Amino acid sequence: MFSEGFGSKAKNRVLGKLFIDRNRDYRNTVFLAGAGRGGTTWVSEIINYDGRYRYIFEPFHPGRVKSVRSFRHKQYIRPDNRDGKYLKPAWNILSGKVRSSWTDRFYKGRFVYDRRLVKDIRMNLALYWLRRNFPEMPIILLLRHPCAVAASRMKLGWRGSLAQTYLSQRELVEDFLAPFEREIQAAEERDFDRYIFGWCIENYVPLRQFSEGELLVVFYENFCERPREEVARTFRYLGRGFDDSVFAAMREPSPLARKESAVLLGERPADGWKRHVTPEQTKRAVEILALFGLDGVYSEDPMPDPGAVKALLRAK
Repeated sequence: MFSEGFGSKAKNRVLGKLFIDRNRDYRNTVFLAGAGRGGTTWVSEIINYDGRYRYIFEPFHPGRVKSVRSFRHKQYIRPDNRDGKYLKPAWNILSGKVRSSWTDRFYKGRFVYDRRLVKDIRMNLALYWLRRNFPEMPIILLLRHPCAVAASRMKLGWRGSLAQTYLSQRELVEDFLAPFEREIQAAEERDFDRYIFGWCIENYVPLRQFSEGELLVVFYENFCERPREEVARTFRYLGRGFDDSVFAAMREPSPLARKESAVLLGERPADGWKRHVTPEQTKRAVEILALFGLDGVYSEDPMPDPGAVKALLRAK
């Protein structure tokens, strides 16, 4: 059907317009949230190892998807907000109506889908709003050590402004960030601090809003070091089984893995960041985490403490 010179991305753009998404019930959608450079693409490949889900890639990107241009880059939305400029595009996405070369860039080749997996790195601050408006949709929040995320972003030279992204959102400041405003402003010119503050903000908000049982929090490091346990926990939450071929999928780097990624370099993905982050930077990261009460979740140890997350979710 396609010539040898017809690239896989071009083929996906063509075929991605031909499939049928025949079940518009949002309850047949799984939502995976997490930080950019936090492993969400890899974990989405694990969840969709058998290709049963239509994979919708980062549909809340306002620079790529026309219907969400009313959203900010990291939009905070109060849970009781019913504004149609947010609700309508969210409904279209979660019911599978959205289609584009961006959202369907990792099309799996099936022609009929009944279920969807939406993966997005821009909705942590609106995650509880999604929960309120789509209460029966399974939501998974992926956490990865903030030093690992910061190291990856530093390699790529990611910029961005804490003031522009977060402090300019009045409702976000009123509801969550006012106690930290001075420290956030002071971190603006230090790349490493800025990355850690961004991680804290984007995870502090949902961990403050959600209660236990309203979402599943999973850990990148546990997928790396305790794969069977974390995979079983994830699929149990989704109410489905899995077979051992999922572990073969886990050994593959994500489609967005860079050539310097720990997986491709043969490093241990859970603690490979320690080669790129100084002990002083690690201590500084823990100080920032402590401001938000998140130093129990991650510390100088590369492994997380899931019990600390449970305690945060139970403290409502």
